[in-house]
Amino acid sequence: MKKQQTICKIMIYLCLYIGCPKIFSQTSKDSMTQKVADTTVVKKPEKLKFGCGFGLNFVGGTNISVSPNLTYTISDKIAVGGGLQGSYAAIKNLQNTTTFGANVLGRYNPVKKITTLLEFSELRVSTKKDSPTEKSTNSYWDSALFVGAGYNVTSKISFGAKYNFLYKEGKSVYTSPVIPFVNISF
Repeated sequence: MKKQQTICKIMIYLCLYIGCPKIFSQTSKDSMTQKVADTTVVKKPEKLKFGCGFGLNFVGGTNISVSPNLTYTISDKIAVGGGLQGSYAAIKNLQNTTTFGANVLGRYNPVKKITTLLEFSELRVSTKKDSPTEKSTNSYWDSALFVGAGYNVTSKISFGAKYNFLYKEGKSVYTSPVIPFVNISF
């Protein structure tokens, strides 16, 4: 029995201390020497990208919008994702409109500097009119189907325009079927 215990202890010692020294060693990056001259380091692009679209306008009133999104890059040309949208628009002493909702999107880059997109969004719209002649509130859902194209200034900044195929004049929360966009990704 003692002989078996002794052999077992020797085997454990040999496996742990001689056969696998890296398991118990600790090194810091500062103490390691690296050979960089002979190797080329290629960094893989991140598959998930956080982006944020925004809008700010003070012509004829106040209009502020923010739309954070998260996209997954399938290939160097295709990305899919979704996001949230929120905006506030006000015409002084006349009307306030608040929207919030979500969207799903797909992007295709036929070439490095051009982005095309397909986006569907669903927004909850709350409008409050407060003028001397009319006081009312209205809440409804508004859908939008955008097809657009943009220019990639850098790999993280793009701008362009998109067209809403579900736009109905007088019923849509958007003032025009063509909407400019700026998107910054991190």
